[in-house]
Amino acid sequence: MSRLGKLMRLHKRGGPVAAAGVTALLAAVTAGVTPAQAAPRGCEVSVPYTAGTEGYSAFRIPAVITTKSGDLLAFAEGRSDGLGDAGNIDTVVKRSTDGGCTWQPLRVVQDSGPNTSGNPAPVVTASGRIVLLTTYNAGTATETQILRGQVPAEDSRRVFTQYSDDDGATWSAPSEITASAKLPNWRWYATGPGHATLLTHGPHRGRLVVPANHSIAPPAGSTDLGSEAKYYGGHDLYSDDNGRTWHIGYVDDNTDGEVNVNETTATELPDGRVYFNTRDQNGTAAGNRADAYSLDGGRTLRRPFQPQPALVGPVVEGSVLQARGPKAPLLFSGPADPAKRAVMTLRASHDGGVTWQSALTLSQLPASYSDLVQVDARTVGLLYETGNTGANETITFRRIDLRDLS
Repeated sequence: MSRLGKLMRLHKRGGPVAAAGVTALLAAVTAGVTPAQAAPRGCEVSVPYTAGTEGYSAFRIPAVITTKSGDLLAFAEGRSDGLGDAGNIDTVVKRSTDGGCTWQPLRVVQDSGPNTSGNPAPVVTASGRIVLLTTYNAGTATETQILRGQVPAEDSRRVFTQYSDDDGATWSAPSEITASAKLPNWRWYATGPGHATLLTHGPHRGRLVVPANHSIAPPAGSTDLGSEAKYYGGHDLYSDDNGRTWHIGYVDDNTDGEVNVNETTATELPDGRVYFNTRDQNGTAAGNRADAYSLDGGRTLRRPFQPQPALVGPVVEGSVLQARGPKAPLLFSGPADPAKRAVMTLRASHDGGVTWQSALTLSQLPASYSDLVQVDARTVGLLYETGNTGANETITFRRIDLRDLS
């Protein structure tokens, strides 16, 4: 058994939930919301994760799904060593049985000891099995070191999958899929983050599609280090057997520096196309978002990622979701301030992502990563990082009535 396999274990981890600051935050995220923007029917805002509670100094990287039973599972990284992306990081989850109004105690889904296990990308299969992909690296390895090829394979980014057949109550042991998910010349690697997608239309119905990103090594003879932004790239993984085996789909390894594909989110459009939207990591193209379409269930892209300047915001992760129902919009969540991570906003598209309009501004507060979920036929939910003075004070859940979107 590998050193990682010996370290990984599943257990519960609990602790007192601090209320300090949460009441003020709840007031802040709802203050100034006009009647047209508000969702007064039932509860609206809850805070499943607060920094400095439940045994962790910080929580980051939200991902959320609706299980077959209708419960919500809110995944995150529980960070023991502060806000840094390296160190002792676990994948954790909380359950809501009432549509995101209240949350059960934290559970640890993956713990690799002092190392990093995160970037949760969960998806529910047609049978109701929950499949979770995560990414591992040694807690002492930083992203810059990995990008520069300074970390041995055992300690570098590795890909794991787990599953639950009881609606998320228990989980299988992590199983490594790095050999089928990562090419030899890739260095950095990250699944998601955010929910993955079950395809429900056409010849690839039942396929699981997981957006991911990576970096490539510079060409032989280059003086580049590999940490330059142009070496980031994107790809997806897909499975046609409920997550038992995985394949690499499209690969974007363009190094011209115009669009540097990074953290990517995906959703299936009503016509069966898969829409991908990505964070542009400091590319030269206008704006900080780009998008692409797949006509074959994520195996290839119709054309490479193109800049999407209508989605104004900083360099940050975002989430997309095709809402259900007649004439339901395609939604994008992300901060709308172009200069900093703040002003969490929903944008809507009624033409499959060609054009976008602002649909709802949740607050003017600092905000960062997010993930969208369909809660029920009339409601979507947004799990997102926010706080009064910094974006990583809490991970907050907001219920949004689709009828309230402009």
